[in-house]
Amino acid sequence: MFYLFLAEGFEETEALACLDVMRRAKLRVQTAGVTGEFVISSHGVCVKSDISADDVDYGEIEGAILPGGMPGTLNLENDERVINCVKHCYEEGKIVAAICAAPSILGHLGILDGKKATCFPGFEKELKGATYTAAHTETDGNVITAKGAGCAVEFGHAIVAKALSKDVADKVIEDMQCL
Repeated sequence: MFYLFLAEGFEETEALACLDVMRRAKLRVQTAGVTGEFVISSHGVCVKSDISADDVDYGEIEGAILPGGMPGTLNLENDERVINCVKHCYEEGKIVAAICAAPSILGHLGILDGKKATCFPGFEKELKGATYTAAHTETDGNVITAKGAGCAVEFGHAIVAKALSKDVADKVIEDMQCL
């Protein structure tokens, strides 16, 4: 199971486009509400989370996904459940994915040491130990980072490609009529 964490102020395109791509690929993914069952995005969109962040099952976890947005990124970083899950996934070789401002969380945790990474412009200095690439998406080992909302479908593609295969990811994108 993949867990996509939602905290007040998350960027809705980064969360929902990625979620959509993953579900089209038949990956098991649930949204985990950090700040309640109903979470308001940075642009006022209310999303009902599938589960509470309290209910993340470490026994079946395949990865953790962090959408960006403000103050969503700060709310994710300030939540011990999110941080513990991200650390667990990284240490166990599971997928850790973050987009926009959220790669800063990975930088602060030391997860990006020696890795290539990308993020929303202006957050580069928060990618502690990483080589910043400015790519739309960057996959280095089990860590996937992406720039921002305009890269959300590509971010989902990168997660599917890592979790299943590039062929499956390409087929999902083709079926969605993406360029």
